[in-house]
Amino acid sequence: MWMIVGLGNPGAKYELTRHNIGFLVLDYMKNLLNVNFANNFNALFAKATIEQHDCLLLKPQTFMNKSGVSVQSACSFYKINPQNIIVVHDELDVEFGEIRLKIGGGNNGHNGLKDISARLGNDYFRVRIGIGRPSIKGLEADFVLTNFNDEQLILLNKIIPLASESIISIIKNGLEKTNSSMKLKI
Repeated sequence: MWMIVGLGNPGAKYELTRHNIGFLVLDYMKNLLNVNFANNFNALFAKATIEQHDCLLLKPQTFMNKSGVSVQSACSFYKINPQNIIVVHDELDVEFGEIRLKIGGGNNGHNGLKDISARLGNDYFRVRIGIGRPSIKGLEADFVLTNFNDEQLILLNKIIPLASESIISIIKNGLEKTNSSMKLKI
């Protein structure tokens, strides 16, 4: 079984913020896969089948800094190994409109990743969706909690399906083939 985790913060206040791009991707996938979210594991979750693989879509509702609580709980219940987890998240060090895929690595100050890694280790897939950096250094914490601008909202209509396609490709083809065969920039 695979688990796809979209990182974000619950509530309308955060719905279209940069930090919630993981939630936006999972909402898109929920509709694509024609499933509905239920409440469990301190998260919204849905079971789905992707390329004949059982999958769990998970949107932690514990706020970003405690995302690992939900992930660990669902992993324990479904006996999912970290190597079968794909975490979708915002990335300051990647320009807006670009997606980068990798396994493991540091958290680059991302508190959601930090909490997941503290509970499960670092050996999970990451779909890093670029949000860019603020123009003034030191404003990163505020920047990730601001809404996308109108131009960016339009471009999200291309970025979100591309991120979803990359997740499906990782499950179907693996990371190396996905990285070599997909154009991950709009």
